[in-house]
Amino acid sequence: MNELQWGTIKQSIEKTIGAHNYKNWIAPIEFSAVENDVAVLSVPTNFLGNYVAQNFSDLIVHQLSTVNDSIRRVRFTVAKSTPTAVVASARPAPAQPVSFAKSDDLPGAPLDPRFTFDTFIVGKPNELAHAAARRVGEGEVVSFNPLFLYGGVGLGKTHLMHAIAWELHRNRPDLNVVYLSAEQFMYRFVQALRDRKMMDFKQLFRSVDVLMVDDVQFIAGKDSTQEEFFHTFNALVDQNKQIIISADRAPGEIKDLEDRIKSRLQCGLVVDLHPTDYELRLGILQAKVEQHRVQYPDLQIDNNVLEFLAHRISTNVRVLEGALTRLFAFASLIGRHITLDVAQDCLADVLRASERKITVEEIQRRVAEHYNIRLSDMIGPKRLRTYARPRQIAMYLAKQMTSRSLPEIGRRFGGRDHTTVLHGVKRVEELKIQDGQIAEDLEMLRRALEA
Repeated sequence: MNELQWGTIKQSIEKTIGAHNYKNWIAPIEFSAVENDVAVLSVPTNFLGNYVAQNFSDLIVHQLSTVNDSIRRVRFTVAKSTPTAVVASARPAPAQPVSFAKSDDLPGAPLDPRFTFDTFIVGKPNELAHAAARRVGEGEVVSFNPLFLYGGVGLGKTHLMHAIAWELHRNRPDLNVVYLSAEQFMYRFVQALRDRKMMDFKQLFRSVDVLMVDDVQFIAGKDSTQEEFFHTFNALVDQNKQIIISADRAPGEIKDLEDRIKSRLQCGLVVDLHPTDYELRLGILQAKVEQHRVQYPDLQIDNNVLEFLAHRISTNVRVLEGALTRLFAFASLIGRHITLDVAQDCLADVLRASERKITVEEIQRRVAEHYNIRLSDMIGPKRLRTYARPRQIAMYLAKQMTSRSLPEIGRRFGGRDHTTVLHGVKRVEELKIQDGQIAEDLEMLRRALEA
Protein backbone atom coordinates (compact mmCIF):
# COMPACT_ATOMS: atom_id res chain seq x y z
CA MET A 1 0.00 0.00 0.00
CA ASN A 2 1.41 3.41 -0.93
CA GLU A 3 1.01 6.88 0.57
CA LEU A 4 -1.61 7.89 -2.01
CA GLN A 5 -3.84 4.95 -1.10
CA TRP A 6 -3.45 5.66 2.62
CA GLY A 7 -4.35 9.30 1.99
CA THR A 8 -7.52 8.24 0.17
CA ILE A 9 -8.46 5.94 3.05
CA LYS A 10 -7.98 8.75 5.56
CA GLN A 11 -10.27 10.98 3.50
CA SER A 12 -12.96 8.30 3.58
CA ILE A 13 -12.59 7.99 7.34
CA GLU A 14 -12.95 11.77 7.72
CA LYS A 15 -16.30 11.67 5.90
CA THR A 16 -17.52 9.09 8.40
CA ILE A 17 -16.30 10.57 11.69
CA GLY A 18 -16.28 14.30 10.89
CA ALA A 19 -13.57 16.91 10.57
CA HIS A 20 -13.09 17.47 14.31
CA ASN A 21 -12.49 13.80 15.19
CA TYR A 22 -10.37 13.36 12.08
CA LYS A 23 -8.10 16.26 12.95
CA ASN A 24 -7.58 15.08 16.54
CA TRP A 25 -7.20 11.33 16.02
CA ILE A 26 -6.72 10.18 12.42
CA ALA A 27 -4.70 12.92 10.72
CA PRO A 28 -1.49 12.25 12.76
CA ILE A 29 -1.45 8.53 11.87
CA GLU A 30 1.02 7.29 9.25
CA PHE A 31 0.96 3.96 7.41
CA SER A 32 4.05 1.76 8.04
CA ALA A 33 3.63 -1.75 6.69
CA VAL A 34 1.47 -4.85 6.29
CA GLU A 35 2.66 -7.94 8.18
CA ASN A 36 0.60 -10.99 7.21
CA ASP A 37 -2.99 -9.90 8.06
CA VAL A 38 -1.92 -6.97 10.27
CA ALA A 39 -1.62 -3.35 9.16
CA VAL A 40 1.05 -1.54 11.16
CA LEU A 41 0.28 2.15 11.74
CA SER A 42 2.59 4.73 13.30
CA VAL A 43 1.22 7.16 15.90
CA PRO A 44 2.96 10.06 17.65
CA THR A 45 1.93 9.14 21.22
CA ASN A 46 0.92 6.16 23.33
CA PHE A 47 -2.30 7.94 24.30
CA LEU A 48 -3.42 8.60 20.73
CA GLY A 49 -2.73 5.01 19.73
CA ASN A 50 -4.75 3.60 22.62
CA TYR A 51 -7.70 5.89 21.90
CA VAL A 52 -7.79 5.08 18.18
CA ALA A 53 -7.41 1.37 18.90
CA GLN A 54 -10.45 1.47 21.17
CA ASN A 55 -12.68 3.77 19.10
CA PHE A 56 -11.82 3.62 15.40
CA SER A 57 -10.03 0.32 14.74
CA ASP A 58 -13.03 -1.39 13.16
CA LEU A 59 -13.56 1.52 10.78
CA ILE A 60 -9.86 1.61 9.85
CA VAL A 61 -9.79 -2.15 9.20
CA HIS A 62 -12.86 -1.86 7.00
CA GLN A 63 -11.34 0.94 4.92
CA LEU A 64 -7.96 -0.83 4.64
CA SER A 65 -9.64 -4.04 3.46
CA THR A 66 -11.10 -2.18 0.47
CA VAL A 67 -7.52 -1.85 -0.79
CA ASN A 68 -6.04 -5.06 0.66
CA ASP A 69 -8.63 -7.70 1.55
CA SER A 70 -6.07 -9.75 3.52
CA ILE A 71 -5.96 -7.16 6.33
CA ARG A 72 -7.90 -8.35 9.40
CA ARG A 73 -6.60 -6.10 12.16
CA VAL A 74 -4.30 -3.18 12.92
CA ARG A 75 -1.38 -2.62 15.26
CA PHE A 76 -0.24 0.78 16.43
CA THR A 77 3.40 1.65 17.16
CA VAL A 78 4.75 4.88 18.55
CA ALA A 79 7.04 6.84 16.25
CA LYS A 80 10.75 6.39 16.98
CA SER A 81 11.09 9.94 18.27
CA THR A 82 9.22 8.93 21.42
CA PRO A 83 10.56 6.45 24.01
CA THR A 84 7.63 4.02 24.16
CA ALA A 85 7.41 1.01 21.84
CA VAL A 86 4.30 -0.96 20.90
CA VAL A 87 1.06 0.67 22.02
CA ALA A 88 -1.78 -1.67 21.13
CA SER A 89 -2.87 -4.45 18.87
CA ALA A 90 -6.48 -3.91 17.94
CA ARG A 91 -9.16 -6.06 16.40
CA PRO A 92 -12.39 -4.42 15.32
CA ALA A 93 -14.32 -3.51 18.47
CA PRO A 94 -17.27 -1.33 19.41
CA ALA A 95 -16.48 2.25 20.35
CA GLN A 96 -15.98 2.85 24.06
CA PRO A 97 -14.23 5.33 26.37
CA VAL A 98 -10.45 5.22 26.49
CA SER A 99 -8.15 3.99 29.24
CA PHE A 100 -4.43 4.60 29.43
CA ALA A 101 -1.35 3.49 31.31
CA LYS A 102 2.27 2.98 30.32
CA SER A 103 1.88 -0.79 30.22
CA ASP A 104 -0.90 -2.69 28.47
CA ASP A 105 -0.92 -5.01 31.51
CA LEU A 106 -2.02 -2.28 33.90
CA PRO A 107 -5.69 -2.86 34.74
CA GLY A 108 -7.08 0.58 34.02
CA ALA A 109 -10.82 1.04 33.50
CA PRO A 110 -12.12 3.11 30.55
CA LEU A 111 -12.23 6.89 30.96
CA ASP A 112 -15.12 8.90 29.57
CA PRO A 113 -13.90 11.72 27.26
CA ARG A 114 -16.87 13.84 28.41
CA PHE A 115 -15.74 13.88 32.04
CA THR A 116 -13.12 16.63 32.15
CA PHE A 117 -12.64 19.70 34.30
CA ASP A 118 -13.87 21.86 31.42
CA THR A 119 -17.28 20.17 31.54
CA PHE A 120 -17.58 20.14 35.35
CA ILE A 121 -19.90 22.88 36.60
CA VAL A 122 -18.62 24.38 39.85
CA GLY A 123 -20.84 25.74 42.60
CA LYS A 124 -20.76 26.18 46.36
CA PRO A 125 -21.68 22.51 47.09
CA ASN A 126 -18.70 21.12 45.16
CA GLU A 127 -16.12 23.93 45.04
CA LEU A 128 -13.76 22.39 47.62
CA ALA A 129 -13.85 18.97 45.95
CA HIS A 130 -13.21 20.60 42.58
CA ALA A 131 -10.28 22.64 43.91
CA ALA A 132 -8.69 19.60 45.55
CA ALA A 133 -9.14 17.51 42.41
CA ARG A 134 -7.61 20.27 40.28
CA ARG A 135 -4.62 20.41 42.61
CA VAL A 136 -3.99 16.67 42.35
CA GLY A 137 -4.47 16.81 38.57
CA GLU A 138 -1.48 19.13 38.28
CA GLY A 139 0.73 16.11 38.92
CA GLU A 140 2.95 17.79 41.51
CA VAL A 141 3.49 16.67 45.10
CA VAL A 142 0.54 17.64 47.30
CA SER A 143 0.28 17.86 51.07
CA PHE A 144 -2.64 15.43 51.31
CA ASN A 145 -2.59 11.74 50.47
CA PRO A 146 -5.00 10.17 49.88
CA LEU A 147 -7.64 12.47 48.46
CA PHE A 148 -10.99 10.97 49.49
CA LEU A 149 -14.11 12.22 47.66
CA TYR A 150 -17.52 11.19 48.89
CA GLY A 151 -21.16 12.02 48.22
CA GLY A 152 -24.46 10.63 47.00
CA VAL A 153 -25.36 9.34 43.55
CA GLY A 154 -25.11 11.83 40.70
CA LEU A 155 -23.16 14.53 42.54
CA GLY A 156 -19.99 14.35 40.42
CA LYS A 157 -17.57 11.97 42.17
CA THR A 158 -16.89 9.85 39.09
CA HIS A 159 -16.74 12.95 36.88
CA LEU A 160 -14.00 14.40 39.09
CA MET A 161 -12.11 11.09 39.18
CA HIS A 162 -12.07 10.91 35.37
CA ALA A 163 -11.14 14.59 35.14
CA ILE A 164 -8.14 14.06 37.44
CA ALA A 165 -6.96 11.16 35.25
CA TRP A 166 -7.30 13.19 32.04
CA GLU A 167 -5.51 16.17 33.60
CA LEU A 168 -2.68 13.99 34.93
CA HIS A 169 -2.18 12.52 31.49
CA ARG A 170 -2.01 16.00 29.99
CA ASN A 171 0.34 17.44 32.61
CA ARG A 172 2.41 14.34 33.46
CA PRO A 173 2.27 11.79 30.62
CA ASP A 174 5.29 10.06 32.18
CA LEU A 175 3.23 8.83 35.14
CA ASN A 176 1.55 5.43 35.38
CA VAL A 177 -2.02 6.42 36.22
CA VAL A 178 -4.48 3.60 36.94
CA TYR A 179 -8.18 4.27 37.45
CA LEU A 180 -10.55 1.41 38.31
CA SER A 181 -13.53 0.60 40.47
CA ALA A 182 -13.24 -1.24 43.79
CA GLU A 183 -15.13 -4.12 42.18
CA GLN A 184 -12.50 -4.35 39.43
CA PHE A 185 -9.73 -4.34 42.05
CA MET A 186 -11.51 -7.19 43.83
CA TYR A 187 -11.97 -9.11 40.58
CA ARG A 188 -8.28 -8.79 39.69
CA PHE A 189 -7.36 -9.93 43.21
CA VAL A 190 -9.63 -13.00 43.08
CA GLN A 191 -8.35 -13.85 39.60
CA ALA A 192 -4.75 -13.65 40.83
CA LEU A 193 -5.57 -15.95 43.74
CA ARG A 194 -7.24 -18.46 41.44
CA ASP A 195 -4.38 -18.42 38.94
CA ARG A 196 -1.73 -18.42 41.68
CA LYS A 197 -0.25 -15.17 40.42
CA MET A 198 -0.34 -13.09 43.59
CA MET A 199 3.23 -11.90 43.19
CA ASP A 200 2.38 -10.56 39.74
CA PHE A 201 -0.70 -8.84 41.18
CA LYS A 202 1.29 -7.21 43.98
CA GLN A 203 4.04 -6.05 41.64
CA LEU A 204 1.51 -4.71 39.14
CA PHE A 205 -0.42 -2.54 41.55
CA ARG A 206 2.58 -1.37 43.50
CA SER A 207 4.39 -0.17 40.40
CA VAL A 208 1.87 2.59 39.62
CA ASP A 209 2.50 6.28 40.26
CA VAL A 210 -1.14 7.24 40.82
CA LEU A 211 -3.83 4.80 41.93
CA MET A 212 -7.48 5.86 41.63
CA VAL A 213 -10.17 3.61 43.12
CA ASP A 214 -13.85 4.45 42.62
CA ASP A 215 -16.68 3.32 44.94
CA VAL A 216 -14.39 1.87 47.61
CA GLN A 217 -17.42 0.98 49.77
CA PHE A 218 -17.81 -2.17 47.64
CA ILE A 219 -14.81 -3.86 49.30
CA ALA A 220 -16.42 -3.51 52.75
CA GLY A 221 -17.00 -6.95 54.25
CA LYS A 222 -14.60 -8.63 51.79
CA ASP A 223 -11.87 -9.52 54.27
CA SER A 224 -9.17 -10.85 51.93
CA THR A 225 -9.65 -8.01 49.44
CA GLN A 226 -9.48 -5.46 52.26
CA GLU A 227 -6.25 -7.03 53.48
CA GLU A 228 -4.60 -6.72 50.06
CA PHE A 229 -5.99 -3.21 49.52
CA PHE A 230 -4.55 -2.15 52.88
CA HIS A 231 -1.08 -3.45 52.01
CA THR A 232 -1.21 -1.93 48.52
CA PHE A 233 -2.28 1.39 50.02
CA ASN A 234 0.57 1.36 52.54
CA ALA A 235 3.16 0.38 49.94
CA LEU A 236 2.18 3.23 47.62
CA VAL A 237 1.99 5.85 50.37
CA ASP A 238 5.42 4.78 51.64
CA GLN A 239 6.75 5.43 48.13
CA ASN A 240 5.05 8.87 48.05
CA LYS A 241 2.69 7.71 45.31
CA GLN A 242 -0.64 9.56 45.05
CA ILE A 243 -3.91 7.79 45.86
CA ILE A 244 -7.40 9.10 45.04
CA ILE A 245 -10.44 7.31 46.45
CA SER A 246 -14.18 7.86 46.08
CA ALA A 247 -17.14 6.46 48.00
CA ASP A 248 -20.80 7.15 48.65
CA ARG A 249 -20.14 8.11 52.28
CA ALA A 250 -17.33 9.22 54.59
CA PRO A 251 -14.71 6.61 55.61
CA GLY A 252 -15.98 6.40 59.17
CA GLU A 253 -19.53 5.71 57.97
CA ILE A 254 -18.73 2.75 55.68
CA LYS A 255 -20.13 -0.31 57.43
CA ASP A 256 -17.91 -3.44 57.60
CA LEU A 257 -14.81 -1.53 56.46
CA GLU A 258 -11.84 -2.43 58.66
CA ASP A 259 -10.91 0.24 61.23
CA ARG A 260 -7.30 0.32 60.07
CA ILE A 261 -8.45 1.12 56.51
CA LYS A 262 -10.85 3.79 57.78
CA SER A 263 -7.97 5.31 59.74
CA ARG A 264 -5.67 5.29 56.71
CA LEU A 265 -8.32 6.85 54.46
CA GLN A 266 -8.92 9.63 56.99
CA CYS A 267 -5.22 10.56 57.08
CA GLY A 268 -5.47 12.61 53.90
CA LEU A 269 -8.04 15.12 52.71
CA VAL A 270 -11.65 13.94 53.04
CA VAL A 271 -14.02 16.08 50.97
CA ASP A 272 -17.82 15.91 50.84
CA LEU A 273 -19.64 16.69 47.60
CA HIS A 274 -22.82 18.22 48.99
CA PRO A 275 -26.19 17.87 47.27
CA THR A 276 -26.58 20.46 44.54
CA ASP A 277 -28.31 23.73 45.28
CA TYR A 278 -30.68 25.52 42.91
CA GLU A 279 -28.02 27.82 41.43
CA LEU A 280 -25.69 24.92 40.63
CA ARG A 281 -28.47 22.87 39.03
CA LEU A 282 -29.47 25.86 36.90
CA GLY A 283 -25.86 26.34 35.82
CA ILE A 284 -25.60 22.66 34.85
CA LEU A 285 -28.78 22.93 32.76
CA GLN A 286 -27.58 26.08 31.01
CA ALA A 287 -24.31 24.37 30.09
CA LYS A 288 -26.19 21.32 28.79
CA VAL A 289 -28.49 23.48 26.68
CA GLU A 290 -25.44 24.88 24.86
CA GLN A 291 -24.29 21.33 24.11
CA HIS A 292 -27.74 20.34 22.80
CA ARG A 293 -27.84 23.40 20.51
CA VAL A 294 -25.14 21.75 18.41
CA GLN A 295 -27.54 18.91 17.60
CA TYR A 296 -30.74 20.99 17.63
CA PRO A 297 -29.66 24.45 16.41
CA ASP A 298 -33.19 25.64 15.60
CA LEU A 299 -34.90 24.44 18.77
CA GLN A 300 -35.93 27.17 21.21
CA ILE A 301 -36.36 26.68 24.95
CA ASP A 302 -38.13 29.07 27.32
CA ASN A 303 -36.05 30.34 30.26
CA ASN A 304 -38.71 29.35 32.78
CA VAL A 305 -38.33 25.70 31.73
CA LEU A 306 -34.78 25.54 33.09
CA GLU A 307 -35.84 27.26 36.31
CA PHE A 308 -38.72 24.80 36.68
CA LEU A 309 -36.47 21.75 36.18
CA ALA A 310 -33.79 23.09 38.54
CA HIS A 311 -36.43 23.42 41.26
CA ARG A 312 -38.25 20.14 40.68
CA ILE A 313 -35.40 17.67 39.99
CA SER A 314 -33.11 18.30 42.92
CA THR A 315 -31.60 15.03 44.11
CA ASN A 316 -29.64 13.62 41.15
CA VAL A 317 -27.74 15.48 38.44
CA ARG A 318 -27.84 12.46 36.10
CA VAL A 319 -31.62 12.44 36.24
CA LEU A 320 -31.63 16.20 35.63
CA GLU A 321 -29.38 15.92 32.57
CA GLY A 322 -31.32 12.93 31.25
CA ALA A 323 -34.58 14.85 31.56
CA LEU A 324 -33.19 17.70 29.47
CA THR A 325 -31.90 15.29 26.81
CA ARG A 326 -35.29 13.62 26.58
CA LEU A 327 -37.00 17.01 26.38
CA PHE A 328 -34.89 18.18 23.43
CA ALA A 329 -35.44 14.91 21.56
CA PHE A 330 -39.20 14.99 22.24
CA ALA A 331 -39.61 18.61 21.12
CA SER A 332 -37.62 17.92 17.97
CA LEU A 333 -39.81 14.93 17.06
CA ILE A 334 -43.11 16.79 17.55
CA GLY A 335 -41.80 19.95 15.90
CA ARG A 336 -42.46 22.36 18.77
CA HIS A 337 -40.21 24.63 20.77
CA ILE A 338 -39.79 23.78 24.45
CA THR A 339 -42.35 25.46 26.68
CA LEU A 340 -43.30 24.71 30.28
CA ASP A 341 -46.38 22.81 29.07
CA VAL A 342 -44.28 20.65 26.75
CA ALA A 343 -41.83 19.94 29.59
CA GLN A 344 -44.60 18.91 31.99
CA ASP A 345 -46.16 16.59 29.39
CA CYS A 346 -42.89 15.01 28.31
CA LEU A 347 -41.42 14.58 31.79
CA ALA A 348 -44.53 13.67 33.80
CA ASP A 349 -43.04 10.39 35.04
CA VAL A 350 -39.67 11.93 35.91
CA LEU A 351 -41.32 14.77 37.80
CA ARG A 352 -43.47 12.36 39.79
CA ALA A 353 -40.41 10.27 40.71
CA SER A 354 -38.50 13.41 41.70
CA GLU A 355 -41.01 14.74 44.20
CA ARG A 356 -39.10 16.41 47.00
CA LYS A 357 -37.66 13.77 49.33
CA ILE A 358 -35.79 15.30 52.25
CA THR A 359 -32.93 13.18 53.65
CA VAL A 360 -31.47 12.98 57.13
CA GLU A 361 -28.08 14.00 55.71
CA GLU A 362 -29.57 17.12 54.12
CA ILE A 363 -31.18 18.07 57.44
CA GLN A 364 -27.87 17.57 59.25
CA ARG A 365 -26.00 19.80 56.81
CA ARG A 366 -28.64 22.52 56.88
CA VAL A 367 -28.77 22.60 60.70
CA ALA A 368 -24.96 22.57 60.97
CA GLU A 369 -24.74 25.54 58.60
CA HIS A 370 -27.49 27.40 60.48
CA TYR A 371 -25.69 27.05 63.83
CA ASN A 372 -22.24 27.50 62.32
CA ILE A 373 -20.81 24.20 63.54
CA ARG A 374 -19.01 21.42 61.69
CA LEU A 375 -21.06 18.48 60.50
CA SER A 376 -18.52 16.12 62.10
CA ASP A 377 -19.14 17.75 65.49
CA MET A 378 -22.89 17.37 65.15
CA ILE A 379 -22.75 13.63 64.53
CA GLY A 380 -19.66 13.10 66.70
CA PRO A 381 -19.45 12.14 70.39
CA LYS A 382 -19.03 15.64 71.90
CA ARG A 383 -21.76 16.55 74.41
CA LEU A 384 -21.12 20.29 74.70
CA ARG A 385 -24.36 22.24 74.51
CA THR A 386 -22.98 24.07 71.46
CA TYR A 387 -23.23 20.78 69.58
CA ALA A 388 -25.89 18.91 71.54
CA ARG A 389 -28.71 21.40 70.93
CA PRO A 390 -28.27 21.55 67.12
CA ARG A 391 -27.95 17.74 67.16
CA GLN A 392 -31.31 17.43 68.93
CA ILE A 393 -32.93 19.90 66.57
CA ALA A 394 -31.63 17.92 63.57
CA MET A 395 -32.97 14.70 65.12
CA TYR A 396 -36.37 16.36 65.66
CA LEU A 397 -36.55 17.57 62.06
CA ALA A 398 -35.44 14.15 60.79
CA LYS A 399 -38.29 12.54 62.73
CA GLN A 400 -40.81 15.11 61.47
CA MET A 401 -39.72 15.45 57.83
CA THR A 402 -38.52 11.98 56.81
CA SER A 403 -39.94 8.48 56.96
CA ARG A 404 -36.89 7.14 58.80
CA SER A 405 -37.39 5.18 62.02
CA LEU A 406 -35.77 6.23 65.30
CA PRO A 407 -33.07 3.49 65.06
CA GLU A 408 -32.28 4.55 61.45
CA ILE A 409 -31.99 8.18 62.51
CA GLY A 410 -29.75 7.17 65.41
CA ARG A 411 -27.40 5.30 63.07
CA ARG A 412 -27.02 8.46 60.97
CA PHE A 413 -26.09 10.44 64.07
CA GLY A 414 -22.89 8.55 64.80
CA GLY A 415 -24.53 5.23 65.70
CA ARG A 416 -26.60 6.56 68.61
CA ASP A 417 -29.29 4.47 70.27
CA HIS A 418 -32.94 5.10 69.36
CA THR A 419 -33.65 6.15 72.96
CA THR A 420 -31.18 9.02 72.53
CA VAL A 421 -33.05 10.17 69.45
CA LEU A 422 -36.40 9.91 71.27
CA HIS A 423 -35.05 11.98 74.16
CA GLY A 424 -33.78 14.62 71.71
CA VAL A 425 -37.12 14.80 69.90
CA LYS A 426 -39.07 15.21 73.16
CA ARG A 427 -36.63 17.84 74.42
CA VAL A 428 -37.04 19.95 71.28
CA GLU A 429 -40.84 19.64 71.52
CA GLU A 430 -40.60 21.11 75.02
CA LEU A 431 -38.19 23.86 73.99
CA LYS A 432 -40.38 24.82 71.05
CA ILE A 433 -43.06 25.85 73.53
CA GLN A 434 -40.73 27.46 76.06
CA ASP A 435 -38.20 29.25 73.82
CA GLY A 436 -39.37 31.56 71.05
CA GLN A 437 -35.92 31.55 69.39
CA ILE A 438 -35.97 27.75 69.08
CA ALA A 439 -39.46 27.88 67.55
CA GLU A 440 -38.30 30.53 65.07
CA ASP A 441 -35.21 28.51 64.17
CA LEU A 442 -37.31 25.39 63.56
CA GLU A 443 -39.70 27.23 61.29
CA MET A 444 -36.86 28.84 59.32
CA LEU A 445 -35.09 25.50 58.88
CA ARG A 446 -38.31 23.77 57.85
CA ARG A 447 -39.00 26.40 55.15
CA ALA A 448 -35.43 26.20 53.88
CA LEU A 449 -35.58 22.40 53.63
CA GLU A 450 -38.94 22.41 51.86
CA ALA A 451 -37.91 25.11 49.37
